[in-house]
Amino acid sequence: MAKKKDDIKPTDKQIAIFAKALGHPTRVAIIQFLLLQESCYFGDIHDVFPNAKATVSQHLKELKNAGLIQGEIEVPKVRYCINKENWEIAKQIFSDFFNKEIITC
Repeated sequence: MAKKKDDIKPTDKQIAIFAKALGHPTRVAIIQFLLLQESCYFGDIHDVFPNAKATVSQHLKELKNAGLIQGEIEVPKVRYCINKENWEIAKQIFSDFFNKEIITC
């Protein structure tokens, strides 16, 4: 029997949000880069990922909207870092999800 939309758990929605944000190889690479930094300015990120500035900006926006990173405006620059609280949440819910027992059919 199919579940109703209202039956979807909040953690299921959160997994989908995080997974969508990580659904592009460049965004995964940006996350891996930021995990090695305390913080980083947009220009530094753009130097490492030499896509068009608008493309890098769009990837950062997707990651920020999902809550995996945060950006702080320091006029005229923006400094990005991992959102540590949400990173811990993502680690836990993905771990719970991937560690579920598989029931054979």
